[in-house]
This record gives sequence, C-alpha cells and structure tokens, in this order.
Amino acid sequence: MTKQFVKFAAMIIIAFSFTSCGYNGMVGLEEGVVGQWANVEDAYQRRADLIPNLVSTVKGASQMEKDILESVTNARSRATGVTIDPTNITPDALKKFQAAQDGLSSALSRLMMVSERYPDLKSMAGFKDLQSQLEGTENRISVERKRFNDAVRAYNTKIRVFPSVITASIFGFDKKGYFESDPGTEKVPTVDFSNSEK
Repeated sequence: MTKQFVKFAAMIIIAFSFTSCGYNGMVGLEEGVVGQWANVEDAYQRRADLIPNLVSTVKGASQMEKDILESVTNARSRATGVTIDPTNITPDALKKFQAAQDGLSSALSRLMMVSERYPDLKSMAGFKDLQSQLEGTENRISVERKRFNDAVRAYNTKIRVFPSVITASIFGFDKKGYFESDPGTEKVPTVDFSNSEK
C-alpha cells in the first residue's frame, strides 16, 4: 500500500510540475507557430502559382527582355526549392527561406517596372487581373508573416520565463526564428522641399 501511495504521489507531483512549469502551454504555443507557418507557406505558394501565368501573359503580349522573364522563372524555382520543417523553424533556416523569397520579390519588382514600358500589356485584362491578384497576395503574405511573428514571440517568451525555462531546457523547446524586415525599411525617408518650385 505504501509503494502505491508513493507512486501515486510521485505522479501527482510530476503532473503538477508539468502544469505549473507550462509544458502543456509550450506545446500549445509551439503548435500555434507550426500552424501559422502553414499559413505563411500557403500565401507564398499562392504567389508562386500566379507567376507562370504572369510570365506567360507577359511573354505572349510583348517582346520584353528575355533575361527579365528568365530571372523571374529562376527566382521562382529557387524560392519554391527552399523549404522549412515546421517543427524546426530555426533562425538560420528562416533566413535562407526569406533570402530566396526576397530574390523572387526583387525579380517580380523588376518585371513590373519593365512592363510599364509596354502600354498594350498594361491595358490587357488578363495582365491587370494577374497584377491585382499578385498585389492581393503580397498583402496576404505581409499579414501572415506578422501573425507568424506574433506566434513566435509568444512561444519564445514562454520558453524564456521562469519556471518555464527549466521545462523548456529539459524537453528541448528551442527558440524559433522571426521574419525580419528588409534592410533599409527601418529608415525613415528624407524629404527635402528646399529646391521645389514655388
């Protein structure tokens, strides 16, 4: 009877320590990060899925520089080739993912700037529709990235506070990476009206 009581008491203590040290909460927050990562991937995949139609429309409607179209296609290939295990979102893995996606964003930006030179292309309903869908997708990506960062912040905070930090250390809850803003976006642009006409 004494051994059973000791076992029962030990189980109660262990269960209480997991609950009070936030093990279950950490699991919940980590699952939140994983779930939000799926939303981020979905938004980026939507953008990747729009690109072949965009490239095809542009190619068919103009004699646009071939290297621009190739750079978009290659950047899309690189961006879709970089994947992250959602259970192991390390800062380094996220940087590689972000770099590949930034390369695609840059290539798309060049494509849109060059398309301005082709009035026939800009007036095509198919191009306008794709451009509008792409803009909406970029907004969706921005929203999902922010939500992901919020989920990561809650998780990272939980695993660093006492007494949760002890449980996190024992069970291997590691810090997750954040999306970071693009270099230069933190600087406020300088506006100088001193030379403007009156």
